[in-house]
Amino acid sequence: MSQGSNFVDYVKICCRSGKGGAGSAHLHRDKHTAKGGPDGGDGGRGGHVIVKGNAQLWTLLHLKYRKHVIAGDGDSGGSALRSGKTGRDEILEVPLGTIAKDAETGEVIFEITHDGETKVLTSGGRGGLGNWHFKSATQQTPRFAQPGESGQEVWNILELKLLADVGLVGFPNAGKSTLLSVVSAAKPEIADYAFTTIVPNLGIVAYRDNKSFVMADIPGIIEGASQGKGLGFRFLRHIERNSVLLFMIPADTNRSITEEYKILLNELEVYNPELIHKPRVLAITKSDLLDDELKQEMKQELPPDIPAVFISSVAQQGIDALKDLLWKEINR
Repeated sequence: MSQGSNFVDYVKICCRSGKGGAGSAHLHRDKHTAKGGPDGGDGGRGGHVIVKGNAQLWTLLHLKYRKHVIAGDGDSGGSALRSGKTGRDEILEVPLGTIAKDAETGEVIFEITHDGETKVLTSGGRGGLGNWHFKSATQQTPRFAQPGESGQEVWNILELKLLADVGLVGFPNAGKSTLLSVVSAAKPEIADYAFTTIVPNLGIVAYRDNKSFVMADIPGIIEGASQGKGLGFRFLRHIERNSVLLFMIPADTNRSITEEYKILLNELEVYNPELIHKPRVLAITKSDLLDDELKQEMKQELPPDIPAVFISSVAQQGIDALKDLLWKEINR
């Protein structure tokens, strides 16, 4: 199975929390007491469905086939003010960067960003109060107690946004997967046709002095991706979490470098205007095809507002210069 097929970044699950236990309406009785006061305990709360961050997980694959998650019900209260047992919580472990949403409304409920962080996705029903809570001066022996609250049944979506330091932005076939395979241990599928990358690949890039950073190859965006064309939104989503965007434009592009850059920038801006404020670096790929004279000519035409470097992943040209530039931007 390739990394592609088990990179699951979106699951929809039905979460059912537990029902709260009923409060007890017990009246105290023993051999010395024929008519004692109320001593019914409270019902236990129903189990929650809880989401917990786990830094060792990279995908949501383990949840892909779990369509229903059902927490336990709370027990009823007992005599002698004994509370019922709390229902069993269901804990879903997820990678960092997972967002929980309501499937009906699309509203974001929370996001998990730290290892061990826990958030309640679906709350269990509260346990009912026992009859001793209802004792008053006028009502010495209440013979009633509260029933427990019902649990909830909700469809939720869990979505993973990659936590990477550098996101690669470029049209299909710009050489993103090739760069990732050269600078990291990731083994993305590489072929010379559009949309080879169907899922994001993560690679850890070794830098000087045992430092490293994470690079994500995000599937190529095409004009219109922000309207959902091509692979559209589903993959643009992964760029939101990157701290630096590396724009990759091949030297043999049909348009000018500046034109292509503007189209990529426009796609990002339409999708999410906040992305425009992220630091950017430009890499002109496949530049082993250029001689020095051509490079000098092209330098005059590059967009003025972005640091640029000529690279060739295949010929291993400019790779160190690119890493230096990226490291500087990540730590700026």
